[in-house]
Amino acid sequence: MAKLVLAIDDDKYVHHIIEESLAGFCKIINAKDGDEGLRLTNKYNPDIILLDIEMPGLSGYDVCKTLKQNENTKDIPVMFLSSKVELSDRVKGYSVGASDYIIKPFNAEELIARIKVLYEYRQQCVRLKLDIEKANKTAEMAMTESGDMGRIMRYVGQSYHANNFQTLSEYFLAFFTPLNLDVVVVFWYKSKGIFYSQQSGVCPLEQELLEQHRHSKRFVDIGSSTIINYPKVSLLIKNMPIENSALYGRFKDLFPHILEVTNEKVVTMERSESSYEQAAQISTALQDIVKQLNSQNIAQNSTTKVFIEQLHELDCAVKHQKELANHADLTLYISQLDETMQLFASANSDLAFIKYQLKQVTESRNELLANLRSKAEAAQQNINHHNDIELF
Repeated sequence: MAKLVLAIDDDKYVHHIIEESLAGFCKIINAKDGDEGLRLTNKYNPDIILLDIEMPGLSGYDVCKTLKQNENTKDIPVMFLSSKVELSDRVKGYSVGASDYIIKPFNAEELIARIKVLYEYRQQCVRLKLDIEKANKTAEMAMTESGDMGRIMRYVGQSYHANNFQTLSEYFLAFFTPLNLDVVVVFWYKSKGIFYSQQSGVCPLEQELLEQHRHSKRFVDIGSSTIINYPKVSLLIKNMPIENSALYGRFKDLFPHILEVTNEKVVTMERSESSYEQAAQISTALQDIVKQLNSQNIAQNSTTKVFIEQLHELDCAVKHQKELANHADLTLYISQLDETMQLFASANSDLAFIKYQLKQVTESRNELLANLRSKAEAAQQNINHHNDIELF
């Protein structure tokens, strides 16, 4: 777990609360203002920084901005501690580089849980940075391809063969590596978000911003970051060149193409999953119907046997009556036959219901087959389309 946490706050009571909350969990060092916090950061290089916003002298925003501009401290996760509850305050915190934001007052369990997430986030960043060299080599190869549309079509071909989100995200993120952009992508799959990042982990504030703006307009600019939204995929570009109007315009024209392709891929994956679920439901329904038919067949055979025996008994009784020239009471036999006929009627009703179930399953099966044929035809058309494209 985190070895060292630096708390920067001008309120001694807050320091006391933090120390009590994290006692035995990690080591705490305290700074009473922003200047002291910067000095202690450079001296001790803490794993996580807890930072108040409103302080005398440097504000928390100023301290965070200074930390993120320093090569030696820019990767330390910063969590703002503030009584400000508005989303705009969170957005401002994210804009200056914070990774999380907790509202005062807070309890020990919440603070520990947030620190665990941030520590794992930093560890993930360290692991992912080891892959930067590999990504840069991929970028050099990608840069040899000519033209943006050529690279887009290359991604289209790659994404077509991606059968899971991990593979799809690797192809997707590789598209942005040659552009020197740090991005986060989220796939909105079955009412939940699946997050992936390129050069670092996905911090809690990034997840919150993407979730908050999921249903916003297509392009959302937040400081130097931009979110691009599609129904099934959203992209956060953390270092969008907003001040470079030409490059910014080029990216705004280019990125919707890859996002639209990715959006359709996620839709296709959802439909495929639905088809698999439908096929499983059909198999289960057929198994249930077979069990019902077997059970009904046993019951029908048993009822038929009883019916034959009762007919035989009735026939013997009639013959015996003729021999004795006696009018025997046949009510019992007639009553038994009537009960047996009711059993036959019930069995016929059960069989009618089973036939109805078979009809429903057959219709579902036909729908599934039509869907699969449609997908196969679309896939073939897609293959033919790509065969006609010459990448130059």
